[in-house]
Amino acid sequence: MIISPTSLDTNLSQLLADVSSAKIQLPEFQRSWTWDDNRIRGIIASLSQGYPMGAIMRLQYGNPNIKFKYRTITGVKEQNIEPEYLILDGQQRLTSIFQAIYSNEPVKTKTDKNKDIKRYYYLSMEDCLDIDVDMFDAVISVPEDKKIKENFDRNVKLDLSTRVLEYQHKMFPLNIIFDSNLLMDWSDEYRDYYKDNPTAIELNKKFRKEIIETIKGYKLPVITLDKTTPREAVCKVFENVNTGGVPLTVFELVTATFATYTDPDTKEGFDLRKDWKNCKDIIQGIGDTLRTDVLDGIDETTFLTTVTLYTSYNDKQLGKVGAVSCKKKDVLTLDYNSYRQNRNKVLEGFKLAKEFLLKYQYVFRMRDLPYTTQLIPLAAICAYLGKSKCSDPNVINILTRWYWCGILGEMYGGANETRYANDIEDVIDEVYGRPNPARTINSAFFSATRLLTLQTRLSAAYKGIMALIYKEQCHDFMNDTTMDIVNSLTEAPDIHHIFPEAYCEKQGIDRLRYNSVINKTPLLLATNRSIGGYAPSVYLESILRKVDKLTEEQLKSRVESHLINYTALKSNDFDTYFIDRAKKLLGIIEKAMGKTVSDKNSENTKKQFGASLEENVQENQS
Repeated sequence: MIISPTSLDTNLSQLLADVSSAKIQLPEFQRSWTWDDNRIRGIIASLSQGYPMGAIMRLQYGNPNIKFKYRTITGVKEQNIEPEYLILDGQQRLTSIFQAIYSNEPVKTKTDKNKDIKRYYYLSMEDCLDIDVDMFDAVISVPEDKKIKENFDRNVKLDLSTRVLEYQHKMFPLNIIFDSNLLMDWSDEYRDYYKDNPTAIELNKKFRKEIIETIKGYKLPVITLDKTTPREAVCKVFENVNTGGVPLTVFELVTATFATYTDPDTKEGFDLRKDWKNCKDIIQGIGDTLRTDVLDGIDETTFLTTVTLYTSYNDKQLGKVGAVSCKKKDVLTLDYNSYRQNRNKVLEGFKLAKEFLLKYQYVFRMRDLPYTTQLIPLAAICAYLGKSKCSDPNVINILTRWYWCGILGEMYGGANETRYANDIEDVIDEVYGRPNPARTINSAFFSATRLLTLQTRLSAAYKGIMALIYKEQCHDFMNDTTMDIVNSLTEAPDIHHIFPEAYCEKQGIDRLRYNSVINKTPLLLATNRSIGGYAPSVYLESILRKVDKLTEEQLKSRVESHLINYTALKSNDFDTYFIDRAKKLLGIIEKAMGKTVSDKNSENTKKQFGASLEENVQENQS
């Protein structure tokens, strides 16, 4: 259907009056006003020079088929009035102008560092008329008390708290410009203040003519969609115009697009938000007998990106497209019918991805998940392969190597859309025995010295190494619990120091060593309490006393299941223990990645560790 919007240059004063009276409001789905102090100053500067600032787009309210909720513009008191128009584009500009130059209240905005502030805005009359001064610098933002202070608020740099002080500093208050009575009173009192100063009087005349009249006479192009405009057109327009300024999320834009299609179940516009809620419950396993939060980090945009990736790959296999892509532009143009057709496949893909994590990779909880982003290609790959293939041991091995190369190579920390596309092609080609460049696997690299810098769970590689220790079937020191899915969800282990922090501090051991992943392991709370801040020789003996019938041989077996040298631990020999465990961690890293850590015997590694980390190399520790 062709629509015919009207465009008309409209007086700014009329628009602001309509905003104040709630004749103009916002549709509820519009995002909140967010402009900071500098952006407000910038638009005032443009306004005072008569510069164009783009059109306002509005929708005439009253179409019974478009039942948007509405709200007043920020800064306008809530009024129980049905609007005449809804702003579709231009909210940020119109709200900023209304608050700064029409409302009597201070503007609640933010600094460029996101600190909440309240501001009034003035124009320096002299600076406005000085051709050597940038107009932005002539717009003065002052706090709520109208005093600019310095030296930690000890000194007042500029005081505009009275009318006399405004005249004295030749500072014009912008929020009186559209109030004829206040504007006249201000000008009259200014002239009285400077009655014996013809230069100041002339300044006021020139300022009024060049600046005030420019603002008061300013017109904005206003594009109006009348109330007969169909919902499909409104949603498409909304999608097109809300891409600048403060952007809407991809999900919000796709929601607006999909709303133009009729849901076959409800016979109304398709509600993507409602559909996502159902999908989210399925992904998170709400209602499952054994529920884990490992996929709780999947949000609506991640899900749409996964559907887009799967759709794009599938379409390439069918010859519909030439390349696989799931960038933002691809998600925004995701076809509604493709979404409906492929959504359930992708939901199955997430289910298979979760099973892969829990059953084969020992990643049980969201806090232990190295990368949420890697789940996008993983779920899309699983969706395409299906349950039968994803249960095949050879396929599991292929997925496992790719998965760990991505984590330990720390490949998913930045913009990843191109990698997602590469991964789905390379991994599926590998599954079906087709030649492929294995880009993530071949690019992955782990340095031996990285072990020292992995200090917290903020790092994906840190979390990954802990999962690999889980995979070694490590046992808790005290109760012999294995760190599998059931036990981990029943009584969640946490990451603790093996040589306790307090002990290491007393012994003068370098924090870089004792706080690294090499000296960390997953343990249950009771064991951690027994460890306390004691020397290993002390806490091992304490555990033997506390646990009935526990033999030292059994305790040794449990400790060694964590890749710990029991003899060195019991002897409080940190250096021997540390080098030995570093070697063993590199061993499981190499096994997971299917490639050798190449710098185990490098001069840099020997310098940082005091020894080679090659298993068969014996060196004196420095």
